[in-house]
Amino acid sequence: MMAKQFDTIALVGIGLIGSSIAREIKDKGLAGSVTVSSRSEATLKRAQELGLGDRYTTSAAEAVKDADLVVVSVPVGASGAVAAEIAANLKPGAIVTDVGSTKGSVIAQMAPHMPPGVHFIPGHPIAGTEYSGPDAGFIGLFKGRWCILTPLPETDETAKAKLRTFWETLGSMVDDMDPEHHDKVLAIVSHLPHIIAYNIVGTADDLETVTESEVIKYSASGFRDFTRLAASDPTMWRDVCLHNKDAILEMLARFSEDLAYLQRAIRWGDGDKLFDLFTRTRAIRRSIIQAGQDTEMVDFGRHAMDQK
Repeated sequence: MMAKQFDTIALVGIGLIGSSIAREIKDKGLAGSVTVSSRSEATLKRAQELGLGDRYTTSAAEAVKDADLVVVSVPVGASGAVAAEIAANLKPGAIVTDVGSTKGSVIAQMAPHMPPGVHFIPGHPIAGTEYSGPDAGFIGLFKGRWCILTPLPETDETAKAKLRTFWETLGSMVDDMDPEHHDKVLAIVSHLPHIIAYNIVGTADDLETVTESEVIKYSASGFRDFTRLAASDPTMWRDVCLHNKDAILEMLARFSEDLAYLQRAIRWGDGDKLFDLFTRTRAIRRSIIQAGQDTEMVDFGRHAMDQK
């Protein structure tokens, strides 16, 4: 158990990220009380069965009363509606943050509703799995992963330091970033890979009748890995595409140009260009492992997991 950081924490949304935060708070004793909010009565009931909080309500406005820290964990398209709902009940001095994968849109939606004296500090823990819902969360999700804060120019430094300490206690490495820059970076490292995965798996599904179901039957590890990304929450990724449109379209255009370069190399049998590209990308993989953001275990550690 660690020292209590907040008297009351409100978790608005209790999916993978929210429920993982709840488990960490309970495990580390970071709050005197945790209030869990979800619009879905079934989700709220399951959160209660799992013991993720101390109080439960379908009203986000009710949940944030007296909360010192409010963590909004909803699809980014719902951020504005949540901010409007909770605004009147936020107490002076409260810290409000979010976990959305796009920051420019979230700020545009939420900031206008934040009352004076409330510290709105957008955030994004770069951690997750393809699973969703309160059962999907677990202790350790944030360990060794980055959490990006995108504070506004007027952000109170004491409040920001307190939020940084909270994420660090959950195991995250924390960095500050300009919202626009965040959205461009995440467009290439997260959003584009998911879009490509959805597209490839969709193409394979279209080909099922042509190949007589052999696409699924003989799925190799490469296709299997794409299906993991493509199994992510549809609502969340629909909203990401709609709310980081400009950055995603920019990265898709760049990707299309690079894909055309690769097509030409294959068409003309240019082995040197292919080898150079594959060598460069292999080095990127090794850099990610060296940075501690993945494992070098054989088959990404799947053999070890199978043995368990």
